[in-house]
Amino acid sequence: MPYDPTYPPTNAEIESAPLRGQFNGLKTLIDAIQSITAAQVDGVSTLPPGTPAQVNVSVSAGTLHFSFDIPQGQEGVVGPVGPPFSTAVVDGVTTLNPGDPATVDVSFDGTIVHFTFGLPRGNDGSQGPPGNNGSDGGPGAQGPPFAQAVVDGVTTLNPGDPATVGVSFDGTNVRFTFGIPRGNDGSHGGNGSEGAQGLPGEISLAQLNSGLQNTLSQTSANTNGVSTLDTGFADPDLEALRQKLNEMILDGRR
Repeated sequence: MPYDPTYPPTNAEIESAPLRGQFNGLKTLIDAIQSITAAQVDGVSTLPPGTPAQVNVSVSAGTLHFSFDIPQGQEGVVGPVGPPFSTAVVDGVTTLNPGDPATVDVSFDGTIVHFTFGLPRGNDGSQGPPGNNGSDGGPGAQGPPFAQAVVDGVTTLNPGDPATVGVSFDGTNVRFTFGIPRGNDGSHGGNGSEGAQGLPGEISLAQLNSGLQNTLSQTSANTNGVSTLDTGFADPDLEALRQKLNEMILDGRR
């Protein structure tokens, strides 16, 4: 049954079935109330001056919709003449691509009108005909004299590096700076030839040979059991060291 706000009458006995119907009818009315989850302005219209403002409100699918009609204001009085400006200034010109529209920005800082232009460049023109050969130019003017050439420095570079030279002129002196690579290390030289016979000492040659033979006979065992180094080295310094060591080993043998 629909909700009846006059039921139950005053001092009437309450019956369960009609009272239950009243509660169900009240619930039906509550369920029919739409809940608002959002608000939206559908439009604003401008009315003539003096027209009263209006607002229309509706609810659709939980959204509250507004439409406003607002009158425009009365025209104001004419303002005073603005301050004069003394000059106009072009702040910048930007080159645009061919075919782009030209642009201009204008601003006023209270005294100066500022312009910024964007101007498209023209399309590339076609190649013109070849020109005539020019005549030979005359001799150039005499350059400033200089008293001398000065070498400011020479730097030693690594073997194989290209040589370099820097040149400058200070108005009087021509200055050079050289970079010269050093040569590669040379290979080890061979043994020199045997020198000439020296003068005899205070002892005779026979005495010297006798004493030397005795000394060698006592020390030859120190090197006879040592093998020479027979494999050469690619490094020049190591190869020279190997040859000297072999000479010492061989000289100690008898």
